[in-house]
Amino acid sequence: MKRVENIFLRYKYQKDNIIPILQNIQKQFNFLPTEVLKYASQRLKIPLSKIYSLATFYTTFSLKPRGKHLITICMGTACHVRGSTAILNEFERKLSIKPGATTKDMNYSLETVNCLGCCAIGPIVVYDGKYIGEFKLKDIGRILKGRA
Repeated sequence: MKRVENIFLRYKYQKDNIIPILQNIQKQFNFLPTEVLKYASQRLKIPLSKIYSLATFYTTFSLKPRGKHLITICMGTACHVRGSTAILNEFERKLSIKPGATTKDMNYSLETVNCLGCCAIGPIVVYDGKYIGEFKLKDIGRILKGRA
């Protein structure tokens, strides 16, 4: 728990910093492990239910391990009419997973969101935090080869 303790120290154990603390824990482990959330609850004197409420409200957080690479596909109306469903279907086929899942080798996690607010350049795929606008089916191979 030393890695986690360093995060608490950086934020001076202040409850008001719970969001950035959780963000740093997520960055450290690539998800929010249950035992770490319990430890955070004790150290910060915040009810575990409040921590879980934050962790489940914000889509940036995950309570289960994610893959090394995160692929997020916007399914909002503008992206939908420009082909995001076909893009999602092709990612599902190539990775053999559904949204919310991670490949067995822990390389990729696939997620969808309702809107990323980039409607003018849809469809949008976010690969490891990088927004790729006007995404085409042919771009999937490039992404999966790590050339995003």
